[in-house]
Amino acid sequence: MKMSHLALWVGVLAATLAGTAAGQDPSTGSGQAYPVKPIRFIVGPGPDVLARIVGQKLTDAWGQQVLVDQRPGAGGIIAADSVAKSPADGYTLLLSTGTYTTIPSLYSKVPYDFERDFAPVTLLAQLPFLLVAHPSVPAKNVQELVRLARARPGQLNYASSGNGTTAHLAGEMLKNMARIDIVHVPYKGTVPGVIDLVAGQVHIMFAIIQSSLPYVKAGRLKALAVSSPKRSSSAPEVPTISESGVPGYEFISWNGVHVPAATPKAIAGKLNMELLRIIALPDVKEKMFSLGMDVAGGTPEEFGTLVKSDIAKWAKVIRDAGIKAE
Repeated sequence: MKMSHLALWVGVLAATLAGTAAGQDPSTGSGQAYPVKPIRFIVGPGPDVLARIVGQKLTDAWGQQVLVDQRPGAGGIIAADSVAKSPADGYTLLLSTGTYTTIPSLYSKVPYDFERDFAPVTLLAQLPFLLVAHPSVPAKNVQELVRLARARPGQLNYASSGNGTTAHLAGEMLKNMARIDIVHVPYKGTVPGVIDLVAGQVHIMFAIIQSSLPYVKAGRLKALAVSSPKRSSSAPEVPTISESGVPGYEFISWNGVHVPAATPKAIAGKLNMELLRIIALPDVKEKMFSLGMDVAGGTPEEFGTLVKSDIAKWAKVIRDAGIKAE
């Protein structure tokens, strides 16, 4: 256990003992323990399956039902806005994703400020993307792809799951860092893009590992690299983009938990410790692995630093590429 986690847990324990002596629970400031009623777990663009896995474990541990409430639309803005406007009492959680760090730069009007109106609880999972190519593309790795793209400017294209999505931004970052000219072809979701890639209608794509790896294993796509700074446990034989032609390239999506900003720190701390315990469970790790996720974790402070860094990184990519949400 990291010292920051240990210090947080010791603080919560001490407060618990003090609250018990006074007949109060420190997490609520009342005579009631937390939680004493069902918890809503709001999901926007993220995978509701992860929320259900984690939510069921919270239900089992605390004896209060965790209700997964999926609210798609507007790239996650609808879901986040509903959480931002909820009481800051620990009974409304947001399954946050890396998408929320792109929204401030993609949309001119957002009804909340993600850094101001939300408090980070913990990072749950990281999702590296796989850079895959159709077998007809004469490149076996990123170095060869870059050489090919420079020899044929504007002739290669890449699919994405939609304009302004993380897969689109991953492609734009590759274009910028590798100094290549490839054409963006947006699709309405990952699956249609992968289908056209397998059919040879497009050349390459940044795809979620679990949606593309089966085609790689079947020989219908080529895996060129993973987007993360380290190799993925889901495909350890595939090199990273950074180590195979574009030094410093790093793109990874993530899922975590945020709560309204004014949520008491003791409640956020209790959530943090319980979520860290849950994602360390062997059956949970196995389920996450099957979804192409690498288990993460960490302190609220570390998660907050990641969010701040990603907001700045994607702001530059979006500005340089002139991207606007549809």
